[in-house]
Amino acid sequence: MPDQDDSLLLRLNEAIATTRTKEDLFRSVTEKLRLIFPFDAITIITLDAEHQYRRVFLRDYLGEVLLPASSAAQPSRSSIENTPIERLIRAAGLQQFDLTELLRDYPHFQPFEALLEARMRYLTTVPLRTGGRLIGLLSMVARRQPEFSVMDADLLEKIGSLVAVAVTNMLAFEDIARREQEKTMQLALSNALLHIKERHELFRTIAAEINRVVPCDYFGLRVREPDSLIRTLAEFRKQPDGTFTSPDEQRYDGLPDALQAQQAIAEVFARPGVYGGLVFQELARRYTLLAYIEASYGIHSLLCTPLDTTNEPPTALILASREPQAFTDEHLELMQTLLPQIQLALQNVLAFEQIDALRAQLERERTYLIDEINTAAAARLDDFVGGSAVMQQVYTRLAQVAPTDTTVLITGETGTGKELVARALHQLSPRHERALIKLNCAALPAQLIESELFGHEKGAFTGAVERRIGKFELADRGTIFLDEVGELPLDLQAKLLRVLQEKEFERLGGRRVITSDVRVIAATNRVLEQEVAAGRFRADLYYRLNVFEVRLPALRERPEDVEPLVRHFLERFTKQMGKPVRRLRERDLRALRQYGWPGNVRELEHVMEQAVIVSQGRFLEFQGFAAGATAGAVTIAPAESGGPLKTLKEQERDHILAALHRTGGRVSGPQGAAVLLDINPKTLEARMKKLGIERTIRVSE
Repeated sequence: MPDQDDSLLLRLNEAIATTRTKEDLFRSVTEKLRLIFPFDAITIITLDAEHQYRRVFLRDYLGEVLLPASSAAQPSRSSIENTPIERLIRAAGLQQFDLTELLRDYPHFQPFEALLEARMRYLTTVPLRTGGRLIGLLSMVARRQPEFSVMDADLLEKIGSLVAVAVTNMLAFEDIARREQEKTMQLALSNALLHIKERHELFRTIAAEINRVVPCDYFGLRVREPDSLIRTLAEFRKQPDGTFTSPDEQRYDGLPDALQAQQAIAEVFARPGVYGGLVFQELARRYTLLAYIEASYGIHSLLCTPLDTTNEPPTALILASREPQAFTDEHLELMQTLLPQIQLALQNVLAFEQIDALRAQLERERTYLIDEINTAAAARLDDFVGGSAVMQQVYTRLAQVAPTDTTVLITGETGTGKELVARALHQLSPRHERALIKLNCAALPAQLIESELFGHEKGAFTGAVERRIGKFELADRGTIFLDEVGELPLDLQAKLLRVLQEKEFERLGGRRVITSDVRVIAATNRVLEQEVAAGRFRADLYYRLNVFEVRLPALRERPEDVEPLVRHFLERFTKQMGKPVRRLRERDLRALRQYGWPGNVRELEHVMEQAVIVSQGRFLEFQGFAAGATAGAVTIAPAESGGPLKTLKEQERDHILAALHRTGGRVSGPQGAAVLLDINPKTLEARMKKLGIERTIRVSE
């Protein structure tokens, strides 16, 4: 027998010397041992230097697989406190045990319970020592009780010494290889951080590099906002070809209360942890999100750690795998060493995105403001002219509300200067350095207003060939002016109400909630109380808009301001057109004062512009307007003392008829009466219907 033992030791030593992987080592040891000692399962356990933790280095069940994977697989690193391992490592040499007796001393020790369920009862352990230091245990389990002689025990201990040297070398090789992998991964992450600025590509690269060292099927970065909203900063799933791609946006559609489920599991992600096997299944019973991804995607293990516990809101790194024991405590420690790089990458990406967003917003504002200057050059602050008592009240109201963020509702007839008031409110507010964005709610078809207000994603509807930024998003930290807000359809009124209440919205066709800090100024020439009573305007929206009302008086309510306005417009248009200065006849000024001005200041502005254009002599000429004008034009004839005055309705009817005469009966279009009166064509048609004016008007009428 000694010769046979020496031969076995020699062959085993040769096998160990030529082995390059631990799997080959294990196979060699198992094959040689089976020649002499009968056993059904074998395990090599390694210990840390302080003998506080154990790790399953290798395990094999001979023949059929006797234990389910979830039960057989053990955590790669676990404490030996209060386990049989504490007892087993105290012995100097070979030991034999009956598992039923060990379980009486250590009840509910799951590995032993699983072995007994597989009818394996007898345990033999051999200490693995090298240089006098205990590095682990070689354990063999059998269904039948083995019989070992003194020589057998001595041979097993010698084999244990050979295996200990081999295991020590393998651990050293593994450590070197792991460090090389980690160093390569860290260099790759640093290179990606230096050269990749786009979020998706950067974190896809990070996920791929981590996967080389810590294989995973999912990589994610999630943040929990202070208001409990869960936001995914980066998320990728591994495809069959090994590449990482973004998951389906509808992946949680089959999960009831998906947002609530994501919020609930945030407490797990807020602390470092590795969850696999039975531990993962226990978590899945507690958290519906884990149960859902286990059932839907076959995920069976999880690794998570917060990037920075001092960071608000907290951000978590999450890895997931289909393998029940894919992650170890060593993997968690490795991920934690990478956190500074990942944190820096995240900060840089968010900073680049913020810079790009600001640059894009500044460019949009620049484009918008240039367009505003080109298309609305006449709408300037110095156009506020008039010192009448009613206008003094307006100025007081403006001074009171302008420095605040209060929502303002400007009311008044068409042409009273509502847009000028909105501009003044913005210029006098703390938001004056940001853009004033305006939208005429009556100027667009109903189906386009929502896109104008909130924007749309590419492909949201037919014709949406690219993403469009809406007015609310464009006006962030600035002011939005909603002109003719009373024209909004009821369905859009509800969406506008939500923005005013919650300060958030989604683009058409989008799923991301966008927040916008906007001051709202609205204007209308309708009496909204009457619109609410008629069911055409939402009462809740009306009260939300009518926080502070600024009512603009009609020009007929302040006749004393007509002359200052006339002289102001005369000076402006004379300079703009390079015309000689012409005098104003007293009779014309008197007629201008006595006219009803249904178009208000805007109508007066247009009259003065036309007068400057057509005048030829020393005096300003009001063709077709002042007393003595040609036939077919509107005349301003002062009412005789005690004579009847026309009603406002009659004056408005005459004015519209005059505009239709000048345009040959045309209502809309560039040469239509609506342009002449500076009102929306649909509004003009509604007025004509109300006043009994037929759409087709003869010039000779």
